[in-house]
Amino acid sequence: MLVVKAGGGRSINWDGLAVDLAEEQTRSKIVLIHGGNAARNDLAARLNVPVRRVISPSGISSVYTDKDALDVFLMAYPGLTSTGIVARLRRHGLNAVGLSGVDGGLWRATAKREIPVRDGDKIKLLRGNLTGRVDAVDGRFLEVLLEAGYLPVLCAPALDEEGNIVNVDNDLAAAATAIALRAGTMVFLFEAAGFLADPNDPESRVAEIQAAEIGASLSGAAGGMGKKLIAVSRALAGGVQTVYFGDGRVEHPLRDALAGRGTVLKSPPRDNTDVRLRRDHESPLRGRAIQRPQPADLTDGSPQSFRME
Repeated sequence: MLVVKAGGGRSINWDGLAVDLAEEQTRSKIVLIHGGNAARNDLAARLNVPVRRVISPSGISSVYTDKDALDVFLMAYPGLTSTGIVARLRRHGLNAVGLSGVDGGLWRATAKREIPVRDGDKIKLLRGNLTGRVDAVDGRFLEVLLEAGYLPVLCAPALDEEGNIVNVDNDLAAAATAIALRAGTMVFLFEAAGFLADPNDPESRVAEIQAAEIGASLSGAAGGMGKKLIAVSRALAGGVQTVYFGDGRVEHPLRDALAGRGTVLKSPPRDNTDVRLRRDHESPLRGRAIQRPQPADLTDGSPQSFRME
């Protein structure tokens, strides 16, 4: 089982990815999860709805979602972006079906109606937030689609515990989905060559990161990379063996990523002694304190009952 998360940037090579997906489908069942930030930003600008980014106390960037922002999100993600992606994939012969986390109750989330954010040197509590964290995935629903020969194409939003629509992070939702399906491999495709030790230096690609190094890597993460690393940490702790970061702009995004031409992130060795990071040149991360990921709570191991702590 392979779970692929493709970013929502303008430069993602969807035609090349479609070719790779068709090739990989001959070897593995695949679930595709996508972003849509470029479409959201364009639509928000046209509708004069500002996209407000906030920073958590730990330094992770995210988008604050109020009612107007959620309306734009619904138009951009499961509307414009998902429909366009599904149509393109089907033109390449893939039996793609588009779903949001709301459909069939696929993704269930715990609402985060109040979130702590940085405001200069202070931490403020921001209210009126319409986001959540996916902590339950209906793996049985996806298995039915996969067995019927479909390629599920998924994106936010999700439903909270009261049945309300909430925005959720697609990277974290992808990790939850991979755990629910007991996927052995995940791939994240975005607009960079892989994880960059220096976000401003496209040549600073890190070739390999062991799971125990992810906490240290967070300090150098920029933009949405922090959420990706958190998602990887949860996926590896939840049973995924290997995660690949790859460049979504190249001719064969998925093929190249699986060949290790981006960044390979691996689950910890059995004895937890072989912890290292190898990169194209000497790593600046050595010697820093490491935060080890906590394992996810799989209530009984079956896909349909998956819940994440």
